[in-house]
Amino acid sequence: MNFVEPIRDADIFHDIQATLEKDNPRNYVLIMTGTYTGLRISDILKLKVKDVKNKKYIDVKEKKTDKRNIIEINPILRKVYKDYCLEMNDEDYLFRKSNINKPIGREQAWKIMKNIGERFGVENLGTHTLRKTFGFHYYKQTGDIATLMQMFNHSKESITLKYIGITQDTMNKARRDFRI
Repeated sequence: MNFVEPIRDADIFHDIQATLEKDNPRNYVLIMTGTYTGLRISDILKLKVKDVKNKKYIDVKEKKTDKRNIIEINPILRKVYKDYCLEMNDEDYLFRKSNINKPIGREQAWKIMKNIGERFGVENLGTHTLRKTFGFHYYKQTGDIATLMQMFNHSKESITLKYIGITQDTMNKARRDFRI
């Protein structure tokens, strides 16, 4: 399993958003969905237009945990969905293959993330990057590890901090600042 990191730099993240919004609306909505919901890629890819269009919540049964999760859609993401779904049918997959109504797979999502990493000079991107980016920035903004643990269904703070890269950042800083 490859080591995957969040996109830590907000400016780079905003550059990615702006570029994809113009160049590839599907991939833009994929990035926005992952970073504004914190859902796993397996749960994101199965979403249909009817799951998000004119909705306040996403009701998803998580594939990994088999638990039902109701997620309020952030107002920014609601606007993204409103614009993106305008010309789509309710039964269309949000992240469909180019010419058929089937969702892209995990491998295609990984290729999208790998391409973004190469294009914007960000290393170690993968399908968990979006979820980790959500967690990283949520924690940096709020410091609320307890809520984040619940969102991610983690049993310990240490697991969540390691997952979102905070533990790695702390160790990197310790080594960088170390002097004898």
